[in-house]
Amino acid sequence: MMSNECKNLSPELDAKINEWLEWDQNPKTIAEIKKLVDNKDTEQLSKLLLTRQEFGTAGIRGQMVAGFAGMNDLVLIQTSQGLAKYLLQMDGSAKDKGVVIGYDGRHNSLRFAQLSANAFLLAGIKVYLFSTLVPTPFVAFSIRVLSATAGVMVTASHNPKMDNGYKVYFSNGAQITSPHDKNIQKSIVQNLKPWDGVWTKNPRHDNKCSDPLDIVSNNYFSRIDKNIFNRNTNIGSKLRVTYTPIHGVGHVYLTEGFKVCGFKNCFPVKSQMKPDPEFSTVTFPNPEEGKGVLDESFKTAAEEKSTIIIANDPDSDRCAVAEYQANESKWRIFSGNETGALLGWWQWFKHQSRNDAAKASDVYMMSSTVSSKILQSMAKIEGFNWLETLTGFKWMGNKADELEKSGKTVLFAFEEAIGFMAGTTVLDKDGISAAVEVLQLAAYLETERKCNLSQHLNHIYNTYGYHFSLNSYYICHDKDVIKSIFDRLANFNGPKTYPSKIGSYEIVRVRDLNRGYDSSTPDNIPVLPSSSSSYMLTFYFKNGFVLTIRTSGTEPKIKYYSEAIASPENKNWSQIENELRDLIDQMIAICLEPEKNGIKPKQD
Repeated sequence: MMSNECKNLSPELDAKINEWLEWDQNPKTIAEIKKLVDNKDTEQLSKLLLTRQEFGTAGIRGQMVAGFAGMNDLVLIQTSQGLAKYLLQMDGSAKDKGVVIGYDGRHNSLRFAQLSANAFLLAGIKVYLFSTLVPTPFVAFSIRVLSATAGVMVTASHNPKMDNGYKVYFSNGAQITSPHDKNIQKSIVQNLKPWDGVWTKNPRHDNKCSDPLDIVSNNYFSRIDKNIFNRNTNIGSKLRVTYTPIHGVGHVYLTEGFKVCGFKNCFPVKSQMKPDPEFSTVTFPNPEEGKGVLDESFKTAAEEKSTIIIANDPDSDRCAVAEYQANESKWRIFSGNETGALLGWWQWFKHQSRNDAAKASDVYMMSSTVSSKILQSMAKIEGFNWLETLTGFKWMGNKADELEKSGKTVLFAFEEAIGFMAGTTVLDKDGISAAVEVLQLAAYLETERKCNLSQHLNHIYNTYGYHFSLNSYYICHDKDVIKSIFDRLANFNGPKTYPSKIGSYEIVRVRDLNRGYDSSTPDNIPVLPSSSSSYMLTFYFKNGFVLTIRTSGTEPKIKYYSEAIASPENKNWSQIENELRDLIDQMIAICLEPEKNGIKPKQD
């Protein structure tokens, strides 16, 4: 309890300090709060104790610090207690079906997983707690293999080393969607006091806790094995591949994936192959950031004479691809949109090669609204169905589940942030299976078409039309400035009017998901769900270009995503690129007004 001389900061704050010191049993986080109390740091104490982690559709994620607003033992216990109670309300057989819990190699991930397991066990729910680090896709996959009621993955994906998170999947193996997030949050608030034994219990000693690693791993790799396109092509391939998990969990699992497929010349980046919560060789462990994160990979590739680099993020749900361009003596790092085009083509090609292939009208592919429309262009020519979803694999995973249950075939889904779902083995992005598919495609191209990935991407563009994207962001910490920018665009030429053009580029359609408006529908209501909590404004241009401006739910950014979409007949690619660059320049000046609004561009 708090000493008398430390009281009287404010009645509300005093109560929360007492609550924390009564419930927390971690000496480190207790000491953090006591030090702030001794220093009478009411500003920091208020920040940490008067607000709490808000449970969303991606769970919770944040910095590992003391307080209800941080990621720490007590918050993880409270979150798991609330989730456990909610699952019991939702599913009468939750106790027997159980909850799967996985964890990555970050600081505290194992401890958070064990404390979470304790909460579920004390609620009477069976627990499948992995005995070692696993990729995030393993949790999503295992739910369906084990017929569990839910799954939890303790990870902060590619966030900085001081962060951690808690990601939740439901019984279908896909991420939760609303209103479950709001209902779980209510249940957490109703179950804040730690249950007896939750701090001290050893989950491994409970007969309702088991390790699912072997059954899940065997099932996962048997699916990989079953989906191999041509094993002899893989075995005979002369491709040399460098792979890095960027200090994450992926080395063991992708190595096994390569082995199952028959690939022999795969070389790990030794300085990054073991899990390291400090991420000691990179500033930011996100392969989407490109060159700086892949520096160690380039060194290994040079030593091993590799022509392909595969990089997973630390929890192995994302996959980055680079290829050496011998004619230019440099590496090409494919964007998520470019890899999406390659894998989309590959999934369709494989599907057509099967004797029992479903007819095109029953086949679906998906991409998020800020991703390339290359799959849409393929669908128009090939006859399969393409669906657009909101950003995030919770939308694509749940939609894929819905389509499968109605007898449809879902081949592929992707988002530009290097997230790929090849098939429906995992109803989420999966960096392991994506990497295996990329290598199988590369081996096929090398053997059968005598070309590399870059050359084949040009073939795709020649067939379906050139697609060129420019994406970036501006930093803005002021929510009022963000609001004023989007309010101005929604009242551009008077109340409730949007721009009719940006510079010389004529706009033919506007979709504003924040305000629930779409000029192309009969009732002006968007097909996609609207959101009052974030901004997403899309302009469709007469020349076929698409531009989306949106805010980030987790970062102080105004992001923009643009794409030039050309017809297959238009081969003047350099002109297309220049026009899109010009549109972006005009959009920045007219829509974002950086100098007036005091916002700064991304620093490359």
